[in-house]
Amino acid sequence: MRIQRRRWGWMVVFCLLVPVFLFFFSYPLFAGSIKSWGIMDFDSSAFIGSRFTSISAGESHSLALKSDGSILCWGNNGKGQAILPNGNDYTAVDAGGYHSLALKSDGSIVGCGSNFDFWGDWAGQATPPDGNNFIAVAAGGYHSLALKSDGSIVGWGWNNEFGQATPPAGNDFIAIAAGYALSLALKSDGSIVAWGDSRYGQATPPDGNDFIAIAACGYHSLALKSDGSIIAWGDNEYGQATPPEGNDFIAVAAGKFHSLALKSDGSIVAWGRNNHGQTTTPSGNNFIAIAAGGWHSLALKSDGSIVAWGDNRYSQATPPVGNNFIAIAAGNDSFLALKSNGSIDGYGEIPPEGNDFVVIDAGSSHSLAIKSDGSVVGWGNDAYGKATPPAGNNFTAIGAGFVYSLALKSDGSIVEWGANWYGLATPPAGNDFVAIAAGGYHSLALKSDGSIVAWGYNEDGQCNVPEPNTGFNAIAAGGYHSLALKSDGSIVSWGNNSYGQCNVPEPNIDFIDISAGGNHSLALKADGSIVAWGLNSSGQSIPPDGNHFFAIVAGDGYSLGLFGINFFDLNTFAAHWNQTCVSPGWCHGYDFDKSGQVDIYDFDHFASLWLAGL
Repeated sequence: MRIQRRRWGWMVVFCLLVPVFLFFFSYPLFAGSIKSWGIMDFDSSAFIGSRFTSISAGESHSLALKSDGSILCWGNNGKGQAILPNGNDYTAVDAGGYHSLALKSDGSIVGCGSNFDFWGDWAGQATPPDGNNFIAVAAGGYHSLALKSDGSIVGWGWNNEFGQATPPAGNDFIAIAAGYALSLALKSDGSIVAWGDSRYGQATPPDGNDFIAIAACGYHSLALKSDGSIIAWGDNEYGQATPPEGNDFIAVAAGKFHSLALKSDGSIVAWGRNNHGQTTTPSGNNFIAIAAGGWHSLALKSDGSIVAWGDNRYSQATPPVGNNFIAIAAGNDSFLALKSNGSIDGYGEIPPEGNDFVVIDAGSSHSLAIKSDGSVVGWGNDAYGKATPPAGNNFTAIGAGFVYSLALKSDGSIVEWGANWYGLATPPAGNDFVAIAAGGYHSLALKSDGSIVAWGYNEDGQCNVPEPNTGFNAIAAGGYHSLALKSDGSIVSWGNNSYGQCNVPEPNIDFIDISAGGNHSLALKADGSIVAWGLNSSGQSIPPDGNHFFAIVAGDGYSLGLFGINFFDLNTFAAHWNQTCVSPGWCHGYDFDKSGQVDIYDFDHFASLWLAGL
């Protein structure tokens, strides 16, 4: 009878454990949100559950004001234009060419981004004047405007022969707008005043005193009349200054060569240049605000969410949203994100459809992915055939370089295709390779014995693996430099060091992953924090604080990291489940040593520790 009871007891335990194991095997243990820094800036988790109240689109970046008074910035951050100070006391935002302005509740102004004009000389457009009596801001191409509570206007920044930063005197202004080298102001009597560049007539507004809203961007201007009709003037090369007829419009927005209008029924109309799809508006009639940037467009919905379309080279249109990403790949000016359901999101490019992808990689202008059946798919620029992979379903790893591609087969051999410059498409023979890495014009391969083989362009010594060539367990190939991770957690680097991308910072210990970009390097530590070094022209080598990252990738001028929460901290897990860990997807991070820090382990290690505790 005792043995029988034990049998029943184990059966109960077994029945309880089966659903748990099924759950864990049904979801990736490592899935989370994407954080980018450098020339691209966004946080995919910031959009979850957020309600926005206003939007603004710049040349290639975007801003949104949240209902709690904080600001979300995303897109091109090459000049720091997508990094406004933290805080929840903002009331208005405006995005310019390469700078941003924000108005605070105390009436003061904060600016960020470039302070230089078109010629590279100091202009100061991102350095607003002191004071706390401002009620509106407008960011132009290289100049800025602010409306004061007394109805007067202040201008600063680039002020060439057109005088766009020299507003007229008076204290009867109620609205302002700034274009490339153009400024507009709406007066309390309903008339419009303009100053600045008028080579296309954009600074020559129509007569009348029945205007209620104004918009300016590249070389054309828009105005909304009190009867709901639109007037446009200035450059009309692409029809951007030829608005649709009608008197049911309630808002207007001017982009570089396109225009938007919001109708009273909540729908959007667009006209002008459409080379990036910026005038291909979303359907629906629940929109309440619009914004037009250089080559992209934004719209705010009545539920507080944002819709974007158009140019997405810097994720300024559609940044990643969610927390179910399990892998990332960075190219020159685009990147990929693999989701837990097996589908791929592309930013700056359009990936293939499907939900059976398991591995991704991005090159300079083409991308690759491995499907669950072991076959490889390629897309993008197919120069030299680099995006046309060989047939077969026995591939386990891929690498996308500048002009070539390579793949690792299940038998441990390597295949390459594309340009054969410097012997790129002639991989070493053998079937004992376990990892590969594609750089600019050179390749690395890791062998099962822990040694590295390198081939291709070697002008900077990026193929000269340092001795002793043993004990390595990970490799990364950058533009013209190489990285390797040793089994003791230290990093070895060689090749071009013009920007210090080979100078691994001390202490050189406890690293678990590496990534090499164009001219900078990243490393992930065992505590989940990121270390970066090398070229920092756009902030790509200044990683965010925190120790909650579990994957890294370095692009050309930007960096990406995947992060999540520690679901073994039950309080944190419970607090975040409904907010950031909604199925599909899973939170990552394990705090086995109860240190409060995220530890990174593979599933086998996790399972052995979990079972040991039963």
